[in-house]
Amino acid sequence: MQGEKLVSVIVAAYNIESYLPRCMDSLLAQTYSPLEIILVDDGSTDGTAAICDRYGTEYKHIRVIHRKNGGLSAARNSGLEIARGDFIGYVDGDDWVEPEMYENMVNACMETGAQIACCSYREIGEGGEETNPSGKRLELNMREAMDLYLCGDSKFGIYNSVWSKLFDRELVKDIRFVEGKSSEDIMYTTWAISKAEKCVLMDEAYYNYVVDRSGSIMNVRLAERRFQDEIPFWQEQVGYLYGLGEQELAQKAAHRFYRRLLDYYLDFRRRKMGDAAKQLIGILRGEKAEVKRIYQNDFIPIGDKVRMNLALITPSGYYEIVKLYDKYVIPLRQHLGKPEEKFAYYSKL
Repeated sequence: MQGEKLVSVIVAAYNIESYLPRCMDSLLAQTYSPLEIILVDDGSTDGTAAICDRYGTEYKHIRVIHRKNGGLSAARNSGLEIARGDFIGYVDGDDWVEPEMYENMVNACMETGAQIACCSYREIGEGGEETNPSGKRLELNMREAMDLYLCGDSKFGIYNSVWSKLFDRELVKDIRFVEGKSSEDIMYTTWAISKAEKCVLMDEAYYNYVVDRSGSIMNVRLAERRFQDEIPFWQEQVGYLYGLGEQELAQKAAHRFYRRLLDYYLDFRRRKMGDAAKQLIGILRGEKAEVKRIYQNDFIPIGDKVRMNLALITPSGYYEIVKLYDKYVIPLRQHLGKPEEKFAYYSKL
C-alpha cells in the first residue's frame, strides 16, 4: 500500500548476528510504504555491524547508525534524533513483524484519529505462552487507554513494550528513553498515553517476540533489574499520575505495583533467591500504611485484599498456600471444566 505518511521504524541491534537478518527481512516485506528503517548498531562486537552495513548499502530506505555501546535506550534515542517519519515505530533486532503490521496500524490511526496504535504479539521460543487474539479493534480516550494499560482485563491489554505500538511523531517528539536502565518502556509508554487524546487497540498479533534468548538483557541479573530498574519505574509511574491530578488512575497504578511485588516475591522464592524475596517483603512492610490505604478502594477485589493481608502477616505461609492452590485447586478446576484462576498473578513486562 502506498500511503501519504512516512513511517520511521527504529531497530536497535547489539550482538544479534543470528537474528538480525530475519528481523530486517520482515521489515523489507512490509506492505506499507513509504517506510524508512533506522538501524542502530549499538557497538556490537560480533558480525552485527557488517550485517547492518550490508542492508544499508543494498536498500536506500535503510539508514545505519554505528555508535559506542550505550544500551537499548541510548540506541533508540539515537534513532529518534534522525527519524523523519510522521509515525514512529520500534522493533528489537532479535524479533520480527508480520508483513501487514504497519499498513494496518497506520490505517487504524488515520481512520480513527488516534495518536497511538497498539497491537498484540505472540511469544516465540521455549516458555512462550499461546495467545488467541480476537481480531477486534477498540477506540479509547486517554483515561480508558491508561486504565487498560494499568489494569488490563480478561480479554484485552495494552503492554509496556513500545514495539507493540505506532506513535504519532508529534505526540512523542519530546519524549526520550531513560538511558542506563532496562525496562525503559514503562515510563515511555506512560508518558505517551497520558498525552494522547485517542488510542486505538488492535487485538491482532502483528509482532513476534523472542523469549528466553540466551544473553538477552531480560534474562540476566534478574534481581538487579527488578530492584534497580523495574521497581523504581513503577514507583515513578504512580508519582507521575498523581502529579497529573489523576487520583484514581494513580491509585490503580499503585495497586498494580503492589500486586507485582507479590508476583516478584513468589518468583524469587521459586528460584531459591531468598534474600531478594525478603527484600521485597521489606518494601511492602515499609509501605504498609500506604498499601492498606490503597487496598481500601472499592475497585480492588476481595481476593486481592486477602492475598495482600496474608503476605504481609506471613510471607512464607502465603507462598506455601500458593503452591498448594496451584497443585490441587487448579487441576480440580480444569477437571470440572471451570476457567483456570491462579491464586497468584503473573504480569507481563
